[in-house]
Formats: sequence, C-alpha cells, structure tokens
Amino acid sequence: MKGNEKTGELSTILGKGSVFEGKLKVEHTLRVDGKFTGDIITTDALIVGKEGNINGNIEAKMLIVGGKINGTAKIKDKIVLEIKAEFHGEMRTSKLVIDEGAIFDGRCSMKQGDAASTSARPNPASSDNLQK
Repeated sequence: MKGNEKTGELSTILGKGSVFEGKLKVEHTLRVDGKFTGDIITTDALIVGKEGNINGNIEAKMLIVGGKINGTAKIKDKIVLEIKAEFHGEMRTSKLVIDEGAIFDGRCSMKQGDAASTSARPNPASSDNLQK
C-alpha cells in the first residue's frame, strides 16, 4: 500500500570501491560511494558520498552531493552541494544549497513556472514612480 511507504528509506547502496555502468532505477533512496557511469532514476533521494563519483544523468526528488558528479541532474525538490562536493554540468531544481568549499561549474535552471521568469526582471515603470 502506498500510504504505508516510508519516504527517505535507504534501500540501495553502491559501496566504496564498486564500479557500475548502465541504467539504475530505484524506488527509494540510493547512496553511491563508488563509481557510477550511466543514468540514475529514483523517486526519492540520491546521496553521493565523499568517495562517490557519477558520470551521467540523474533524475531524483532530492540530491545530496559529497563527492563528484559530471553530467545532468533533474531534481524535483532540492540539490545540496556539501563542502568538498564537485558538480560539473547542468542542473534543474527548485532549491539549491552550495556549501562554502564546494565547486559548481556549469549551468543551473531554477524556474518554478512562468512567475519566476517575470519576477526577476526589473519593472521600469516602478523605478520611474520612485523618482517622482
């Protein structure tokens, strides 16, 4: 029953020293401490440990990075880049946290619908009203 499912349940671990190539689909939280090349899809969180290294495409509800990612990430809720994390590539998310010391080299899109694209633009009419 879906009503009894626990969110955040860690069900899959790719341990330190392991190497995986291909496509991985998981219904709960996934933790990667090894090397992964390919596509990861999870309905919950993806945690990349300090030793974790991912080259590929990620789709998840939440992404927490302590290691390295090179690729794309489509994250529904939030991305957290911890102190020594490295992210090279493109990400889409609604919330982004980058700790001091983390490296982000790439592109980030944080649109939350049409309102986000218009709210960032200054309104020239409103600045005229302030001067009068």
